Amino acid sequence: MTILLTGGSGRLGTELKELLELTAPPRQELDVADIESVHSALERYQPGLVIHAAAYTNVAEAETERESCWRANVLGTRHIVAAAQEAGAALVHISTDYVFSGDRGGYLEDDPPGPVRNYYALSKLVAEEAVRAHPDHLIIRTSFRPREWPYPVAFDDIYTSQDYVDIIAPDIALAARRFPDIPFDTLHIATERKSVYELAKRRKPDVNRGSKAEAKVALPEDISLDSSRWQQLKQDWGAA
Repeated sequence: MTILLTGGSGRLGTELKELLELTAPPRQELDVADIESVHSALERYQPGLVIHAAAYTNVAEAETERESCWRANVLGTRHIVAAAQEAGAALVHISTDYVFSGDRGGYLEDDPPGPVRNYYALSKLVAEEAVRAHPDHLIIRTSFRPREWPYPVAFDDIYTSQDYVDIIAPDIALAARRFPDIPFDTLHIATERKSVYELAKRRKPDVNRGSKAEAKVALPEDISLDSSRWQQLKQDWGAA
């Protein structure tokens, strides 16, 4: 199957290019906010599967750059959905744990999303609904950090199941390879629940403790995902 990747220069896209045989056109060739660009790219490469990883991901700046966030995350996704349907390509969409309110954690795939805490989360939730119009789709909710913790501070009062991108990306690559064998339209790909501070210390032992009260945007208390559905699939495939 020919795979086309959007967002190939991003954090996740960079990892996926090392893990999968795929085509990842640069933004000059495939700009998800430009519908003609999207249709042209899919006509050119004729993929059997599109992995849509392109997104506006700066949670704090999305509060003031709402138009840019909406264009990338919502309009861009709508363009990908329409072009993929027209080309007869299946679609894997990379979503986020932030579609949940984050008031309790342990979220299952079928739990109702929202109410969202910030504008970035809103844009990703609307994007999910756009993807559900595609008859052959998989939404992967996940969360990841760069390979090295980039900040001097990490919040100890936010709980998450996110992990470093080099840990998460191989599972997303596996889901893409096994797409025809996945009997669900939504998967949570994540690791165990821990505080952001605990995650940061794994690769930056001298990181300082901080609190989400210091953030410039509303953040959830516990956004952890239950990934037992994914773990069971991997066990069934002998890939656990």
